[in-house]
Amino acid sequence: MNQGNGFIETFGRPPAITASAPGRVNLIGEHTDYNGGAVLPAALQRRIQVALAPQEAPTVTIKSTRFDDLIERPVGDAKRGDWTDYAMGALSKAAELGWLEGGVKLHIESDIPDGAGVSSSAALITAILRAASSAGHVTTTAVAIAKHARAVENDYIGMPCGIMDQMAVGLADHGKALALDTSDLSYDVIDIPEDWGIAVIHSGVRRELADGRYKARFEECQAAANFLKTEQLCQLNDAQRNAMAKMPDPLRKRARHVVTEHKRTLKATEAMKADDLDTFAALMNESHRSYSQDFEASTPAIDDLVNDALNIGAKGARLTGGGFGGCIVALIEQSQLEDWIAELLDRHENAWRV
Repeated sequence: MNQGNGFIETFGRPPAITASAPGRVNLIGEHTDYNGGAVLPAALQRRIQVALAPQEAPTVTIKSTRFDDLIERPVGDAKRGDWTDYAMGALSKAAELGWLEGGVKLHIESDIPDGAGVSSSAALITAILRAASSAGHVTTTAVAIAKHARAVENDYIGMPCGIMDQMAVGLADHGKALALDTSDLSYDVIDIPEDWGIAVIHSGVRRELADGRYKARFEECQAAANFLKTEQLCQLNDAQRNAMAKMPDPLRKRARHVVTEHKRTLKATEAMKADDLDTFAALMNESHRSYSQDFEASTPAIDDLVNDALNIGAKGARLTGGGFGGCIVALIEQSQLEDWIAELLDRHENAWRV
């Protein structure tokens, strides 16, 4: 559906502006982004599209093609704990920045699955901020929008995420990966080799970061950083690395994952640039073991899915996203990809291709 047409069908008038943003899959580098480390996400073909227009009433009227209801909320409404919070947070940030004033009619269309670990929330917030900046005739940058989008998640939603998702959906296009150093936001956009087949498979286990487990891991990483007297857990000196052995579990295990994941991501970035599929895949496999055993963010169903993915021919496979459900990402030679996906899905009836 054309976003302008969807807006007209819902509100009986054309929108003032439209914008979009893609979902993302993180190839490697989990929970390193808020610890000052490296990440390597890639953009998906799936996107969120938004259309908006100002309205005189001091309300926000929201229609998503995912839901039947037309939802109205007061301008500046506080968080309620439902999906519209992400839209309201983005619009509140746009008002705070002077990009929008007053009420808004908003139409949302998305083929990015929710609760899958592929950044549907970051894409929605980013798309709205892009639309708002255009509506306000504001010249800004993708990095600035990413910072504002992260602030929405941190301050309005209450999710203590890093900036990886917002940077990925704002700077990467399909077929490219974003090698990002979150300690200083320096980045490099890398072409994914054409013969690399990358599959994103939903485990069938819905992921809810708001249930507290993501926040618990964030707080454990903060506690580990405090123990080691550092602000960036991924950037330890020799004395701090030696001191990790003195930390109690689970802090030691959390720190070990984050520190080794940062190193793996740096190596994986070089492997992608060198078109070294086997090295990249081996690093993905090491990443999943660390994510499952040291960070304890996997589930039995996901571990089984990863194991089967490897057993039937994937070179590398790992849980992707914030953990506790959602998707795996697998790497296989492009020529084998479709047959491999069909066999994996045949073995896992609750799994599906993203």
